[in-house]
Amino acid sequence: MGYRERSWWGWGHADEALDDAACRRLAERALRPWLPIDGSVIPPPPDPLLPAPRLTPPPALAETFLGDSMSRASHAYGKAFRDVVRALHGDLPNPPDLVCRPRSEPDVVAALDWAEAAGAAVVPYGGGSSVVGGVEYRGEGPWVCLDLSRLSRIAEVDDVNRVVRVQAGVFGPALEAALEPHGLTLRHFPQSFEFSTVGGWLATRSGGHFATGPTRIDNFVEALRVVTPRGPVESPRVPASGAGPDANALFLGSEGALGVIVEAWLRVQRKPAARAKATIAFPGYSQSLAATRELVQSGLRPTNCRLLDPMEAMLNAGATDGRARLMLGFEGPDAVHLPAALEIVRAHGGVEIPRPPGSFREAFFRLPYTRDALVRLGLVVETVETACRWSRFEALHAAVLAAAQSAAPAGVAVVTCRFTHVYPDGPAPYFTIVTPGRRGAEVPIWDGIKAAVSDAIAANGGTITHHHAVGRDHRPWYDEEHSPLLRATLRAAKRTLDPGGILNPGVLV
Repeated sequence: MGYRERSWWGWGHADEALDDAACRRLAERALRPWLPIDGSVIPPPPDPLLPAPRLTPPPALAETFLGDSMSRASHAYGKAFRDVVRALHGDLPNPPDLVCRPRSEPDVVAALDWAEAAGAAVVPYGGGSSVVGGVEYRGEGPWVCLDLSRLSRIAEVDDVNRVVRVQAGVFGPALEAALEPHGLTLRHFPQSFEFSTVGGWLATRSGGHFATGPTRIDNFVEALRVVTPRGPVESPRVPASGAGPDANALFLGSEGALGVIVEAWLRVQRKPAARAKATIAFPGYSQSLAATRELVQSGLRPTNCRLLDPMEAMLNAGATDGRARLMLGFEGPDAVHLPAALEIVRAHGGVEIPRPPGSFREAFFRLPYTRDALVRLGLVVETVETACRWSRFEALHAAVLAAAQSAAPAGVAVVTCRFTHVYPDGPAPYFTIVTPGRRGAEVPIWDGIKAAVSDAIAANGGTITHHHAVGRDHRPWYDEEHSPLLRATLRAAKRTLDPGGILNPGVLV
């Protein structure tokens, strides 16, 4: 396949971004009935021109370093709303001084040693798809971005033990392509799948596309190898162990603050041979909630159990009848359970309807491009996800809607909700908030909405994040969610593994 240019300021491939005409069509078709939009479209930014780096690469690693403006700008932010809108306006006050692209684990070790000696902080970087401030350079610096994408070797596919040995810089499509000839799959498809790496999934405890069963990246980890400023850490390759606290768990979700994940052994599985799907409409939202809860508590394990509230169903599934939608699916041996699932939902007033045209999965992966189009239309867009107990969901749902409306300019906001994952004890609701912005004030408006909604989640029994990670944006609520003693323990681990404090400062600790 030929090279396709990545957008340096927005999501994905530059040639897949919505052009001006498509942005205007989106405004007319989907949003003008709900939000005041003037139809003007912010133009893409020109190529950046940045001040010279404050660091000089070490001669032994010179081939691994980039210092040009485009490389540094494209690694300056993740892909959160506040990242995209700042890049769109050319607001790049603190980019990394250098981008290091190590070729091997020894290069990673040498780069960390050099950075510590030079007094530079290091931000590990996979695909750069963080939506919570995981990629940002706050403070004086100097800064180095450690881009692991050249650690892209799939060293072994072990059919006997059904595991794969993979370096951290491997992107999702490359991994699946390597497993395809073996009839295997990792079966981990986050929305960022095409533009995120194995190392990024591990460092952020990524959540996959599927609603139940093994779907989080945690479920697939056999062993990890991590480089820290004080040496490597490697966990044993065993199917399970009761020998003390789980070594893998220390680094899963550590977001590059404790070490750089360079390699993993991951559990893979046979590709499913059978699939069964259905779309269900409900007369009321409360009936859809009761049906979804009974379904997941019944012992059935649907691969897809995505409940869309009426507004989400209208905007993202083309529904025009004001009813909630349940996107239901089973795979492999579980495909035979669809009739039993349909009996449960029918008992709550659910009615099977024709599936909407097009692939929901394809639309799911394209949503970030739509988000960028909304940004170019001058709108403020936020996605907030959490997990809570079933008994707390309705109060949390109402509180998030009220908080978003109260914090939005003039109290005008479109708020939708869908379940991304469901568990016997609770759902993982995912909220999308769209509100008019004011040119130049988009980030403060976003900050206000983010804080109000996060406060509402914390006050109503939700976690600050189910699968987006903590980054810098969630830090205040993360600190409140966990006990002071646990936070002190994490700080002690940071001091042991990274005594110079060079790894992703500001994240987690």
